[in-house]
Amino acid sequence: MNLQELQEIRRDLHQIPELGFQEFKTQQYILKKIEAMHNERVFVKTWKTGILVKIAGNAPKKMIGFRCDMDGLPIVESTELAFQSTHTGKMHACGHDFHMTIALGAMKRIIDQKIDDDVVFIFQPAEEGPGGALPMLQSVEFQQWKPDVIFALHIAPDLPVGTVSTKSGLLFANTSELFIDFKGLGGHAAYPHLAKDMTVAASNFVIQIQQIISRGLDPLDPAVITVGKMESGFVQNAVAETARLEGTIRTLNPKSLLIIKEKLEKLKRGFEISYDCEITIDYGANYYQVYNEKKYVDEFYETMKRIGITYHEAAEAMTGEDFGDMLKVIPGFMFWLGVNSPYGLHHAKLSPDEAALEVGVKAVVHTVQTLSN
Repeated sequence: MNLQELQEIRRDLHQIPELGFQEFKTQQYILKKIEAMHNERVFVKTWKTGILVKIAGNAPKKMIGFRCDMDGLPIVESTELAFQSTHTGKMHACGHDFHMTIALGAMKRIIDQKIDDDVVFIFQPAEEGPGGALPMLQSVEFQQWKPDVIFALHIAPDLPVGTVSTKSGLLFANTSELFIDFKGLGGHAAYPHLAKDMTVAASNFVIQIQQIISRGLDPLDPAVITVGKMESGFVQNAVAETARLEGTIRTLNPKSLLIIKEKLEKLKRGFEISYDCEITIDYGANYYQVYNEKKYVDEFYETMKRIGITYHEAAEAMTGEDFGDMLKVIPGFMFWLGVNSPYGLHHAKLSPDEAALEVGVKAVVHTVQTLSN
Protein backbone atom coordinates (compact mmCIF):
# COMPACT_ATOMS: atom_id res chain seq x y z
CA MET A 1 0.00 0.00 0.00
CA ASN A 2 1.25 3.47 -0.84
CA LEU A 3 0.63 6.58 1.28
CA GLN A 4 -2.54 7.50 -0.60
CA GLU A 5 -4.06 4.07 0.08
CA LEU A 6 -3.08 4.27 3.72
CA GLN A 7 -4.63 7.74 3.99
CA GLU A 8 -7.89 6.50 2.51
CA ILE A 9 -8.11 3.67 5.03
CA ARG A 10 -7.21 5.93 7.95
CA ARG A 11 -9.82 8.50 6.94
CA ASP A 12 -12.50 5.85 6.51
CA LEU A 13 -11.76 4.48 9.97
CA HIS A 14 -11.58 7.95 11.47
CA GLN A 15 -15.17 8.60 10.45
CA ILE A 16 -16.60 5.56 12.25
CA PRO A 17 -15.21 5.58 15.83
CA GLU A 18 -16.97 3.15 18.15
CA LEU A 19 -16.68 2.55 21.88
CA GLY A 20 -15.27 -0.59 23.50
CA PHE A 21 -16.90 -3.86 22.39
CA GLN A 22 -19.16 -1.85 20.06
CA GLU A 23 -16.70 -1.80 17.14
CA PHE A 24 -19.12 -3.52 14.73
CA LYS A 25 -18.66 -1.22 11.71
CA THR A 26 -14.93 -1.10 12.35
CA GLN A 27 -14.70 -4.90 12.41
CA GLN A 28 -16.65 -5.26 9.18
CA TYR A 29 -14.52 -2.62 7.44
CA ILE A 30 -11.27 -4.34 8.44
CA LEU A 31 -12.58 -7.77 7.44
CA LYS A 32 -13.39 -6.44 3.96
CA LYS A 33 -9.87 -5.01 3.63
CA ILE A 34 -8.38 -8.36 4.68
CA GLU A 35 -10.63 -10.22 2.26
CA ALA A 36 -9.30 -8.00 -0.54
CA MET A 37 -5.79 -9.28 0.27
CA HIS A 38 -6.97 -12.85 -0.32
CA ASN A 39 -4.09 -15.29 -0.16
CA GLU A 40 -3.89 -19.00 0.61
CA ARG A 41 -1.48 -18.20 3.46
CA VAL A 42 -3.92 -15.89 5.27
CA PHE A 43 -6.28 -17.21 7.96
CA VAL A 44 -8.83 -15.17 9.94
CA LYS A 45 -10.60 -15.60 13.27
CA THR A 46 -12.98 -13.20 15.00
CA TRP A 47 -13.45 -12.76 18.75
CA LYS A 48 -16.32 -10.53 19.84
CA THR A 49 -15.62 -7.31 17.87
CA GLY A 50 -11.92 -8.15 17.51
CA ILE A 51 -10.02 -9.91 14.73
CA LEU A 52 -6.97 -12.18 14.55
CA VAL A 53 -5.20 -12.62 11.21
CA LYS A 54 -2.54 -15.31 10.83
CA ILE A 55 -0.09 -15.22 7.94
CA ALA A 56 1.58 -18.60 7.53
CA GLY A 57 5.36 -18.42 7.21
CA ASN A 58 7.59 -20.28 4.76
CA ALA A 59 9.36 -22.32 7.45
CA PRO A 60 7.85 -21.30 10.80
CA LYS A 61 9.71 -21.84 14.06
CA LYS A 62 7.70 -19.32 16.09
CA MET A 63 4.70 -16.99 16.00
CA ILE A 64 5.31 -13.23 15.92
CA GLY A 65 2.44 -11.02 17.06
CA PHE A 66 1.59 -7.40 16.33
CA ARG A 67 -1.30 -5.91 18.27
CA CYS A 68 -3.33 -2.81 17.42
CA ASP A 69 -6.37 -1.40 19.23
CA MET A 70 -9.70 -0.55 17.61
CA ASP A 71 -11.96 1.59 19.80
CA GLY A 72 -12.60 5.31 19.93
CA LEU A 73 -13.43 7.66 22.80
CA PRO A 74 -16.63 9.42 23.96
CA ILE A 75 -15.32 12.80 22.80
CA VAL A 76 -17.01 15.35 20.53
CA GLU A 77 -14.54 15.97 17.69
CA SER A 78 -13.66 19.57 16.85
CA THR A 79 -10.94 19.15 14.21
CA GLU A 80 -13.18 20.43 11.37
CA LEU A 81 -11.50 17.93 9.05
CA ALA A 82 -13.37 16.95 5.89
CA PHE A 83 -13.33 13.36 7.18
CA GLN A 84 -14.14 14.00 10.84
CA SER A 85 -16.26 11.57 12.87
CA THR A 86 -19.77 10.83 11.62
CA HIS A 87 -20.64 9.18 14.94
CA THR A 88 -21.94 11.93 17.20
CA GLY A 89 -20.03 12.23 20.47
CA LYS A 90 -17.34 9.73 19.49
CA MET A 91 -13.83 10.30 18.13
CA HIS A 92 -10.59 8.48 17.41
CA ALA A 93 -8.81 10.86 19.76
CA CYS A 94 -6.12 8.39 20.76
CA GLY A 95 -4.90 7.40 17.30
CA HIS A 96 -6.39 3.92 17.07
CA ASP A 97 -7.40 4.70 13.48
CA PHE A 98 -3.67 5.13 12.80
CA HIS A 99 -2.81 1.90 14.61
CA MET A 100 -5.30 -0.16 12.58
CA THR A 101 -4.24 1.41 9.29
CA ILE A 102 -0.59 0.67 9.98
CA ALA A 103 -1.49 -2.94 10.83
CA LEU A 104 -3.31 -3.36 7.51
CA GLY A 105 -0.46 -1.78 5.57
CA ALA A 106 2.15 -3.95 7.28
CA MET A 107 0.00 -7.03 6.77
CA LYS A 108 -0.14 -6.47 3.00
CA ARG A 109 3.63 -6.11 2.72
CA ILE A 110 4.31 -9.19 4.85
CA ILE A 111 1.92 -11.24 2.71
CA ASP A 112 3.81 -10.13 -0.38
CA GLN A 113 7.28 -10.64 1.14
CA LYS A 114 6.69 -14.10 2.66
CA ILE A 115 8.33 -14.06 6.09
CA ASP A 116 9.75 -17.39 7.34
CA ASP A 117 7.89 -17.39 10.67
CA ASP A 118 4.14 -17.23 11.26
CA VAL A 119 2.83 -13.72 11.94
CA VAL A 120 -0.45 -12.89 13.68
CA PHE A 121 -2.03 -9.43 13.53
CA ILE A 122 -4.28 -8.83 16.54
CA PHE A 123 -7.02 -6.21 16.19
CA GLN A 124 -8.06 -5.76 19.83
CA PRO A 125 -11.27 -4.02 20.95
CA ALA A 126 -11.93 -1.98 24.09
CA GLU A 127 -8.47 -0.67 24.95
CA GLU A 128 -9.97 2.58 26.25
CA GLY A 129 -12.31 0.61 28.46
CA PRO A 130 -13.38 -1.68 29.92
CA GLY A 131 -10.15 -3.37 28.80
CA GLY A 132 -10.14 -5.85 25.94
CA ALA A 133 -6.59 -7.20 26.18
CA LEU A 134 -7.04 -9.55 29.13
CA PRO A 135 -10.28 -11.27 28.01
CA MET A 136 -8.94 -11.53 24.45
CA LEU A 137 -5.71 -13.02 25.77
CA GLN A 138 -7.73 -15.63 27.66
CA SER A 139 -9.95 -16.51 24.69
CA VAL A 140 -9.76 -19.84 22.85
CA GLU A 141 -9.14 -18.01 19.58
CA PHE A 142 -6.12 -16.14 20.93
CA GLN A 143 -4.68 -19.19 22.66
CA GLN A 144 -4.80 -21.13 19.39
CA TRP A 145 -2.60 -18.48 17.76
CA LYS A 146 -0.75 -17.27 20.84
CA PRO A 147 2.43 -15.42 19.79
CA ASP A 148 5.86 -16.34 21.12
CA VAL A 149 6.82 -12.67 20.97
CA ILE A 150 4.55 -9.64 20.62
CA PHE A 151 4.89 -5.91 20.02
CA ALA A 152 2.70 -2.84 19.52
CA LEU A 153 2.94 0.87 18.87
CA HIS A 154 1.20 4.03 20.03
CA ILE A 155 1.18 7.40 18.29
CA ALA A 156 3.10 10.19 20.03
CA PRO A 157 1.79 13.69 19.17
CA ASP A 158 4.84 15.37 20.70
CA LEU A 159 7.39 13.54 18.52
CA PRO A 160 8.21 14.51 14.92
CA VAL A 161 7.31 12.31 11.97
CA GLY A 162 10.12 9.90 11.19
CA THR A 163 10.84 9.31 14.87
CA VAL A 164 10.19 6.38 17.20
CA SER A 165 10.82 6.15 20.92
CA THR A 166 10.84 3.47 23.58
CA LYS A 167 12.94 2.05 26.41
CA SER A 168 13.67 -1.26 28.07
CA GLY A 169 11.93 -1.96 31.34
CA LEU A 170 8.95 0.03 32.58
CA LEU A 171 7.37 2.26 29.90
CA PHE A 172 3.74 2.81 31.04
CA ALA A 173 2.18 2.83 34.50
CA ASN A 174 -0.18 0.56 36.38
CA THR A 175 -3.62 2.18 36.23
CA SER A 176 -7.04 1.84 37.78
CA GLU A 177 -10.27 3.68 37.16
CA LEU A 178 -11.95 5.17 40.21
CA PHE A 179 -15.69 5.70 40.75
CA ILE A 180 -16.92 6.77 44.21
CA ASP A 181 -20.62 7.19 45.05
CA PHE A 182 -21.93 8.96 48.17
CA LYS A 183 -25.45 8.49 49.57
CA GLY A 184 -26.72 10.68 52.41
CA LEU A 185 -29.95 12.48 53.21
CA GLY A 186 -31.28 15.36 51.18
CA GLY A 187 -33.16 18.34 52.54
CA HIS A 188 -33.97 22.02 52.30
CA ALA A 189 -30.99 24.40 52.08
CA ALA A 190 -32.42 26.41 55.00
CA TYR A 191 -32.25 23.37 57.32
CA PRO A 192 -28.84 21.78 56.71
CA HIS A 193 -28.79 20.31 60.23
CA LEU A 194 -31.63 17.98 59.25
CA ALA A 195 -29.79 16.60 56.20
CA LYS A 196 -26.56 14.75 55.39
CA ASP A 197 -24.78 16.88 52.80
CA MET A 198 -22.96 14.79 50.22
CA THR A 199 -21.47 17.81 48.43
CA VAL A 200 -19.50 18.54 51.60
CA ALA A 201 -18.60 14.87 52.10
CA ALA A 202 -17.39 14.40 48.53
CA SER A 203 -15.47 17.68 48.54
CA ASN A 204 -13.59 16.73 51.66
CA PHE A 205 -12.95 13.24 50.29
CA VAL A 206 -11.23 14.76 47.24
CA ILE A 207 -8.93 16.76 49.51
CA GLN A 208 -8.19 13.81 51.79
CA ILE A 209 -7.25 11.36 49.05
CA GLN A 210 -4.44 13.64 47.90
CA GLN A 211 -2.78 12.98 51.25
CA ILE A 212 -2.62 9.28 50.41
CA ILE A 213 0.06 10.16 47.88
CA SER A 214 1.88 12.79 49.93
CA ARG A 215 1.80 10.95 53.26
CA GLY A 216 0.97 7.32 52.52
CA LEU A 217 3.60 6.41 49.93
CA ASP A 218 7.38 6.58 49.70
CA PRO A 219 8.16 9.99 48.12
CA LEU A 220 10.57 8.21 45.77
CA ASP A 221 7.73 6.00 44.49
CA PRO A 222 5.78 7.99 41.86
CA ALA A 223 1.99 7.78 41.97
CA VAL A 224 -1.01 9.92 41.02
CA ILE A 225 -4.66 10.09 42.06
CA THR A 226 -6.68 12.43 39.85
CA VAL A 227 -10.39 13.18 40.28
CA GLY A 228 -11.45 14.47 36.90
CA LYS A 229 -15.20 14.65 37.40
CA MET A 230 -17.46 15.53 40.33
CA GLU A 231 -21.25 15.63 40.48
CA SER A 232 -23.65 16.35 43.33
CA GLY A 233 -27.17 17.59 43.91
CA PHE A 234 -29.85 18.79 41.51
CA VAL A 235 -30.87 22.33 42.50
CA GLN A 236 -29.16 25.31 44.14
CA ASN A 237 -31.43 25.52 47.20
CA ALA A 238 -31.37 21.89 48.35
CA VAL A 239 -28.83 19.86 50.29
CA ALA A 240 -27.36 17.22 47.99
CA GLU A 241 -28.42 13.67 48.90
CA THR A 242 -25.95 12.05 46.48
CA ALA A 243 -22.56 12.79 44.99
CA ARG A 244 -20.20 11.00 42.61
CA LEU A 245 -16.47 11.27 42.00
CA GLU A 246 -14.79 9.85 38.90
CA GLY A 247 -11.04 9.63 38.51
CA THR A 248 -7.96 7.50 38.00
CA ILE A 249 -5.07 6.02 39.96
CA ARG A 250 -1.65 5.60 38.35
CA THR A 251 1.53 4.12 39.82
CA LEU A 252 4.91 2.94 38.56
CA ASN A 253 4.93 0.14 41.13
CA PRO A 254 2.12 -2.47 41.10
CA LYS A 255 2.37 -2.82 44.90
CA SER A 256 1.70 0.91 45.31
CA LEU A 257 -1.62 0.53 43.51
CA LEU A 258 -2.69 -2.03 46.12
CA ILE A 259 -1.56 0.24 48.97
CA ILE A 260 -3.57 3.16 47.57
CA LYS A 261 -6.71 1.00 47.30
CA GLU A 262 -6.29 -0.23 50.87
CA LYS A 263 -6.01 3.35 52.12
CA LEU A 264 -9.03 4.42 50.07
CA GLU A 265 -11.08 1.68 51.73
CA LYS A 266 -9.99 2.85 55.20
CA LEU A 267 -10.81 6.45 54.30
CA LYS A 268 -14.21 5.32 53.03
CA ARG A 269 -15.06 3.66 56.36
CA GLY A 270 -14.01 6.76 58.29
CA PHE A 271 -16.07 9.08 56.11
CA GLU A 272 -19.15 6.88 56.43
CA ILE A 273 -18.96 7.38 60.21
CA SER A 274 -18.02 11.06 60.10
CA TYR A 275 -20.66 12.09 57.56
CA ASP A 276 -23.30 9.49 58.46
CA CYS A 277 -23.55 8.25 54.88
CA GLU A 278 -22.98 5.26 52.61
CA ILE A 279 -20.02 5.20 50.21
CA THR A 280 -19.27 2.68 47.48
CA ILE A 281 -16.02 2.48 45.52
CA ASP A 282 -15.71 0.85 42.09
CA TYR A 283 -12.20 0.50 40.65
CA GLY A 284 -13.46 -0.14 37.11
CA ALA A 285 -10.86 -1.25 34.57
CA ASN A 286 -7.35 -1.97 35.84
CA TYR A 287 -4.37 -2.05 33.47
CA TYR A 288 -1.08 -3.71 34.28
CA GLN A 289 2.14 -1.85 33.57
CA VAL A 290 3.78 -1.99 30.13
CA TYR A 291 7.18 -3.57 30.71
CA ASN A 292 9.52 -3.94 27.72
CA GLU A 293 12.02 -6.79 27.33
CA LYS A 294 15.52 -5.36 26.91
CA LYS A 295 16.51 -7.95 24.28
CA TYR A 296 13.73 -6.88 21.93
CA VAL A 297 14.17 -3.15 22.56
CA ASP A 298 17.87 -3.48 21.69
CA GLU A 299 17.01 -5.31 18.46
CA PHE A 300 14.38 -2.67 17.65
CA TYR A 301 16.93 0.11 18.15
CA GLU A 302 19.40 -1.55 15.78
CA THR A 303 16.65 -2.15 13.21
CA MET A 304 15.47 1.47 13.25
CA LYS A 305 19.05 2.71 12.90
CA ARG A 306 19.59 0.39 9.93
CA ILE A 307 16.45 1.54 8.05
CA GLY A 308 16.92 5.25 8.74
CA ILE A 309 14.18 5.92 11.30
CA THR A 310 15.31 8.21 14.14
CA TYR A 311 15.25 6.55 17.57
CA HIS A 312 14.94 8.39 20.89
CA GLU A 313 15.18 6.87 24.34
CA ALA A 314 11.80 7.29 26.03
CA ALA A 315 11.04 8.25 29.61
CA GLU A 316 8.64 6.37 31.88
CA ALA A 317 5.10 7.74 31.62
CA MET A 318 1.98 7.58 33.76
CA THR A 319 0.06 6.63 30.61
CA GLY A 320 -2.06 3.49 30.90
CA GLU A 321 -2.29 0.74 28.27
CA ASP A 322 -3.96 -2.66 28.53
CA PHE A 323 -1.27 -4.09 26.24
CA GLY A 324 0.55 -4.53 29.55
CA ASP A 325 -1.67 -7.56 30.23
CA MET A 326 -0.30 -9.23 27.11
CA LEU A 327 3.31 -8.32 27.91
CA LYS A 328 2.82 -9.81 31.38
CA VAL A 329 2.64 -13.30 29.82
CA ILE A 330 4.24 -12.85 26.38
CA PRO A 331 7.70 -11.29 25.96
CA GLY A 332 7.88 -8.21 23.77
CA PHE A 333 7.69 -4.42 23.79
CA MET A 334 5.77 -1.29 22.82
CA PHE A 335 7.05 1.84 21.13
CA TRP A 336 5.95 5.41 20.44
CA LEU A 337 5.52 6.58 16.84
CA GLY A 338 5.98 10.31 16.19
CA VAL A 339 2.99 11.98 14.48
CA ASN A 340 3.73 15.68 15.13
CA SER A 341 0.37 17.03 16.34
CA PRO A 342 0.01 20.30 18.29
CA TYR A 343 -2.81 18.66 20.26
CA GLY A 344 -2.24 15.72 22.56
CA LEU A 345 -3.86 12.34 23.07
CA HIS A 346 -7.57 12.42 24.02
CA HIS A 347 -7.87 16.00 22.75
CA ALA A 348 -10.87 16.91 20.59
CA LYS A 349 -8.53 18.54 18.04
CA LEU A 350 -5.93 15.75 17.81
CA SER A 351 -4.83 15.61 14.16
CA PRO A 352 -1.78 13.39 13.54
CA ASP A 353 0.37 13.95 10.45
CA GLU A 354 -0.59 11.20 8.00
CA ALA A 355 2.98 11.02 6.68
CA ALA A 356 3.65 8.96 9.81
CA LEU A 357 1.53 6.12 8.41
CA GLU A 358 4.29 5.03 6.02
CA VAL A 359 6.89 5.34 8.79
CA GLY A 360 4.76 3.13 11.02
CA VAL A 361 4.30 0.47 8.34
CA LYS A 362 8.03 0.46 7.61
CA ALA A 363 8.88 0.14 11.32
CA VAL A 364 6.44 -2.73 11.85
CA VAL A 365 7.46 -4.71 8.75
CA HIS A 366 11.18 -4.45 9.47
CA THR A 367 10.64 -5.30 13.14
CA VAL A 368 8.78 -8.46 12.13
CA GLN A 369 11.65 -9.36 9.81
CA THR A 370 14.17 -8.81 12.60
CA LEU A 371 12.18 -10.93 15.04
CA SER A 372 11.97 -13.68 12.42
CA ASN A 373 15.75 -13.90 11.99
